Amino acid sequence: MRELITGGARSGKSAHAEARAADSGLEVVMVVTAHAGDAEMADRIARHRAARPAHWQIIEAPVGLADALLEHAAEGRFIVVDCLTLWLSNLLMALDEAPGTDLPATFVRERAALLDALPRLPGRIALVSNEVGWGIVPMGRLSRVFVDEAGRLNQAVARACQRVTLVAAGLPLTLKP
Repeated sequence: MRELITGGARSGKSAHAEARAADSGLEVVMVVTAHAGDAEMADRIARHRAARPAHWQIIEAPVGLADALLEHAAEGRFIVVDCLTLWLSNLLMALDEAPGTDLPATFVRERAALLDALPRLPGRIALVSNEVGWGIVPMGRLSRVFVDEAGRLNQAVARACQRVTLVAAGLPLTLKP
């Protein structure tokens, strides 16, 4: 079963996904997408790592998410992907380096690979993603493209999932089924 868990920043999405994984009784694999680009992010990553059970396997996939899922998904295993929006940020950073109208080829390829892989994955998968479209329209190009693509990605992943949960103030609300 695949589940998208979405909500705002600090809404409790990751905690909800991790609780579902812990309560499942299955082997847990965390697929993390964060990249420690500065000291503050390195500290965040270290805090998250320290808070997780030591027996959970951690896979780092800042870009190759579909490949990581195809390699590690298995019956009897619960995979938590934390999170799709950090993965999207990693893929879209090339926009700043190569201005133009096209999306980065890596993003197009990796998004297609993820959406192709999702329906075929065995085991349980919980994908955490931020819901970013409830604010104002950002001023910069990269920010606008990020909000647009995050919304499109969340919609596509939601279609591929059997369950979609919105978390607000730490409270889960089932949107699908």
